[in-house]
Amino acid sequence: MLEDIKKRIHAIEGDLIDWRRDFHRHPEVAFHEVRTSRVLKEFFQELGLPIRPMAGTGLRADLSGGGKGPTVALRSDIDALPIQEQGDKPYLSEAPGVAHSCAHDGHMAVVLGTAKVLSQVRERLNGDVVFLFQPAEELPPGGAVDLIKEGALKGVDAIFGLHFWQPLPTGKVGIVKGPMMAAADNFRITVRGRAGHGSMPHQTVDPILAAAHLVVNLQSIVSRNLDPLEPGVVSLGTIQGGTVYNIIPQEVILTGTVRSFASEVQELAQRRLHEITRSTCEAFGARGILQYEPGYPALVNPPETVDLVLGVVERLWGAERIAPIAPVMGGEDFAYYLQHLPGAFLFFGMGDGMAHPHHHPGFDMDEKALPEAVLLMTALTLEFMERAGKA
Repeated sequence: MLEDIKKRIHAIEGDLIDWRRDFHRHPEVAFHEVRTSRVLKEFFQELGLPIRPMAGTGLRADLSGGGKGPTVALRSDIDALPIQEQGDKPYLSEAPGVAHSCAHDGHMAVVLGTAKVLSQVRERLNGDVVFLFQPAEELPPGGAVDLIKEGALKGVDAIFGLHFWQPLPTGKVGIVKGPMMAAADNFRITVRGRAGHGSMPHQTVDPILAAAHLVVNLQSIVSRNLDPLEPGVVSLGTIQGGTVYNIIPQEVILTGTVRSFASEVQELAQRRLHEITRSTCEAFGARGILQYEPGYPALVNPPETVDLVLGVVERLWGAERIAPIAPVMGGEDFAYYLQHLPGAFLFFGMGDGMAHPHHHPGFDMDEKALPEAVLLMTALTLEFMERAGKA
């Protein structure tokens, strides 16, 4: 059957590129993926598969196999980023200030290709397949929670997800047992002082000075409060305050992120953020207000399903295709699915010739990765069904 699958994938290689480039030209940001959702819905209607809107612009499509067996879900994220794309490729984004700079267009193409191939051999499937298209992966709280609440995982026995990964050479597969991607929380600190003329600072409470010390002091959370053997990140991403060179402003706003692989670390960082913000600002006569927003939990891959993925990769291409990787501090709301079901999330390399990283205005992907990614997701689905049948 696998050889037949390979031939069917080869026959749609041009379609995979066309689908990916169409999504790339028409990106839409989180929870506004209206055209994207419509195109996906029309695709599954043409395949004759039942499809149900969920979580606003999300979708669930169902494929019933010819034999009894487990139900496997395959998930793709569908949102783009608020980035102005740069470059001169023929499929450049046509939406001002929006671009698929994280390969979600490729993810959609892969799941569409997998759906088309599996629908062609549905009578030989010993189980069913669910295709999930999730909005708002890039914008916490994300779309996964809403999909789950609306029943996207009903009847599903396992779920798999793939992320194209620019740091890996094209075709290499990276996956980690246990924690693979970090919990990712956001915070916003408002430092309030008393405005005045820059020539008379003694009459003011300078929030810029307090904020400057706060930036330095917050780094002590990782360097002095966290176990050196425990991964953790506290990073500030923006500082905003003031309007002109000779006015001490009323307030300064800082935003940042906290990332780790353990809830205990996130809780420690949140507590210290409150304490350091309050005490540092008070030391300069200012007031510090922290708003902390919990984000995605850590993505934890079950060891047994990671072994399944590794076994499939080896059988398809050999062990040399497996790239040893370390966990990354990026966040991913696929983590929520793995809190409910067994499954796995993996990185699929597409970095050959690609100079720009994810979330860069010039980001692009090596499209030669598309058909091989379809083969992997198809083979994972079949392998899970086969193992369940032998259990």
